[in-house]
Amino acid sequence: MPPDPVPMKRMPFDKYVPFRPLPLALPDRSWPSQQIERAPVWCSVDLRDGNQALVDPMDPVRKRRMFDTLVQMGFKEIEVGFPSASQTDFDFIRMLIEEDLIPDDVTVQVLVQCRQELIERTYQALRGAKNAILHFYNSTSVLQRRVVFNQDRAGISQIAVDAARLCRKLEDTVPDIDVRYEYSPESFTGTEIDYAVEICEAVMDAIEPTPERKIILNLPATVEMYTPNIYGDVIEWFGRHIRDRDSVVLSLHPHNDRGSAVAAAEFGLMAGADRVEGTLFGNGERTGNVDLITLAMNLFSQGVDPRLDLTDIQAVRRTSEYCTRIPVHVRHPYAGDLVYTAFSGSHQDAIKKGMDAISSAYDAWEVPYLPIDPKHVGRTYESVVRVNSQSGKGGVAYVMKAEHGMDLPRRLQVEFSKTIQTITEDSGTEISPGEMWMAFVGEYMPEHARIELLSYEATTGDQGARITAQLLVDGEHRTVTGEGNGPIAAFVHALRAGLGTDVEVVDYAEHAVSAGTDATAAAYVEARRDDGTVRWGVGMDESILTASLRALLSAVNRLEQVEAEA
Repeated sequence: MPPDPVPMKRMPFDKYVPFRPLPLALPDRSWPSQQIERAPVWCSVDLRDGNQALVDPMDPVRKRRMFDTLVQMGFKEIEVGFPSASQTDFDFIRMLIEEDLIPDDVTVQVLVQCRQELIERTYQALRGAKNAILHFYNSTSVLQRRVVFNQDRAGISQIAVDAARLCRKLEDTVPDIDVRYEYSPESFTGTEIDYAVEICEAVMDAIEPTPERKIILNLPATVEMYTPNIYGDVIEWFGRHIRDRDSVVLSLHPHNDRGSAVAAAEFGLMAGADRVEGTLFGNGERTGNVDLITLAMNLFSQGVDPRLDLTDIQAVRRTSEYCTRIPVHVRHPYAGDLVYTAFSGSHQDAIKKGMDAISSAYDAWEVPYLPIDPKHVGRTYESVVRVNSQSGKGGVAYVMKAEHGMDLPRRLQVEFSKTIQTITEDSGTEISPGEMWMAFVGEYMPEHARIELLSYEATTGDQGARITAQLLVDGEHRTVTGEGNGPIAAFVHALRAGLGTDVEVVDYAEHAVSAGTDATAAAYVEARRDDGTVRWGVGMDESILTASLRALLSAVNRLEQVEAEA
């Protein structure tokens, strides 16, 4: 009797109202038809936004490790901290400057609220730097204006303008620094779009940017409040309406509250943004910032130079995990342990065939289920296919070839995969390449079989082949002799005549397992009894003929085992 139907509990969805960044009319939007053809300016905020979101913020050693990694990856703009809010951040920035750890082509960025004493403290932290971005912000959203600041638009704009004027005034205290400015209308996604333009233009009046000395206008999705397509519309609308667009670097700072930060960032770039702020692997407040690794690799997979070095993505991952104390998920795009791994049998079969079809000198990467070549990010093919109870012959065949050099014939793949499936179903988990090899040896090349080959002599001529073999049968020495049109046929005749073994060879294959002085040959024989029972046998030896004879005996032993079990 089936269980009773489960009544659906009603969620209080009526307590939420969709936010619409009105006024926004964009019937001629162009971003959906655009393609991203070049990477944006990247700015890592791991040391500030990412760090402040950690349960255990980075200590100086971890901060230094993260900074050095970001530099090695190719980031040219790095937000290194919030020096007016944290003595640790202040000291870290001073260390970078005083120990001359900042390359000349890297600009450090510092964040500060629009408050006089905090801006003054920030300039103190920057003394001695060569290049810096002073990033000042205040919240502009409808909600925060009402419940946090109790200010109208004019009051919020005055806070931003006063901060901008103070920043310009304090330039005189750091005459040797090339200071650029970045302004963020924080909580941009909760701000009316026309007001966002209005306050940014008021800040521009105070900063006086030029095409040669642009201001960075950063539009943070501090909370991701609407769908990525609306974000694309908002960015395009802003870019169209902000004055002096050629004096503006339009920057994105997406968060991931809706789980669509990467999509939103891509739509924003299609809509005309120039720059993206984010973190490695998306670490950040709440659900995180936009993941720069995924974003950059998405560009790479489309044939666009990401302008970041991700050739050793595992090293980047190790740094992130060490510095943040947060593990990268096994399914994380491009960097997770399992993202280049297939368990499904049909996927495994397609991957194997794709890998077989593509040469090492390919012009374009085309392998089913693998959007990029794992070797391009420092991964290997060794774990592309892993085998569990959901796997099929393709996965077994791939592992046997990739890990052990055994190119199994198709029908042998089918036969052996049943053995592996039995093992994985019994264990309830995957089987390692080492365990698979042990199962293969135990099935096809056991140490003590009923019939073993000790030695043989074979001759061939115009009349065919003749073989005399010394065998160990059930522990007793036996000599058998046979003739045929080739050594294998002669051995079949010898077994039939000497032992009464009634088999015929249905299929045969061979290949070299390895090259050089340790060259080994593998042979595969499919044999059939008169009753139609078929089994494969496998043999390995430096001599291909010896490997072939062992393969035939392997098949005979397995056929006799079937008969004994029956």
